Amino acid sequence: MTSPRSGTALDADAVSRFIDRALAEDLGRGDITSNAVIPENAVVKLVMTTRQDIVVAGIGIAALVFLRLASKARVTVEAPDGTGAKAATVLARLEGPARGLLSAERTALNIVQHLSGIATLTRAYAERIAGSPAVLMDTRKTVPGLRKLAKYATAIGGARNHRLALDDGVLIKDNHIAVAGSLGEAVKRAKAKGLQSIEVECDSLGQVEEALAAGAGRLLLDNMDLATLRRAVELTGGRAELEASGGVTLESVRAIAETGVDFISAGRITSSAPAADIGLDSTAE
Repeated sequence: MTSPRSGTALDADAVSRFIDRALAEDLGRGDITSNAVIPENAVVKLVMTTRQDIVVAGIGIAALVFLRLASKARVTVEAPDGTGAKAATVLARLEGPARGLLSAERTALNIVQHLSGIATLTRAYAERIAGSPAVLMDTRKTVPGLRKLAKYATAIGGARNHRLALDDGVLIKDNHIAVAGSLGEAVKRAKAKGLQSIEVECDSLGQVEEALAAGAGRLLLDNMDLATLRRAVELTGGRAELEASGGVTLESVRAIAETGVDFISAGRITSSAPAADIGLDSTAE
């Protein structure tokens, strides 16, 4: 399963294990309501519909959830991941064993609602900076255990993935600097370990100059106002890549992009994205 925008891939085995955990959490010892109310051989037709404009993400995983509990069901995806779907668009049609499909309903919806919410908010951010040189990036501000899925969704929405995990790249932050003794010393130690592409968090122009002198390859400009960002761009003069971060909103992202920074990382696209309003209803069709 791969994002159409950045090549971000989801490992099939990892997705299968995630589904195992999600269903175990929701089923407990079994769906006592469906088992009591619905005849064992009952068949149901269902339609999954978005109730708001969204960017679809996670529909393929949701389909796998349904098939896990109703292997003989027919699941037809009408709007694949990456689709910009208007309200009332049918995302998928399902037909098969009623008990299994209804037992899987909440887990499947939770997944597609959460991931579509992330993709939708990410697309809104990406559209705000369209035409500028700046690249939107996500962060590690994700629900524990769901990072790969969240970053899959941001890629669908139009962001580039930042570090997936702490072994993905060097990012020296304020607490690293405090313990190391200085920014320059922290960079020196990272280089001594043979680490490449060192990024350093800077919260002042003084730290920008210090990071450049130490040979950092990318500077994370933390919570700087627009005037300071522009000055940092001037000071850097192309010697390092610049990433603006901290408090980035839909209202501020365009102005930040226009300061000349190379990247803008926004934690809100994963930590604050509202779940998309998507429903699953029985149909006589």
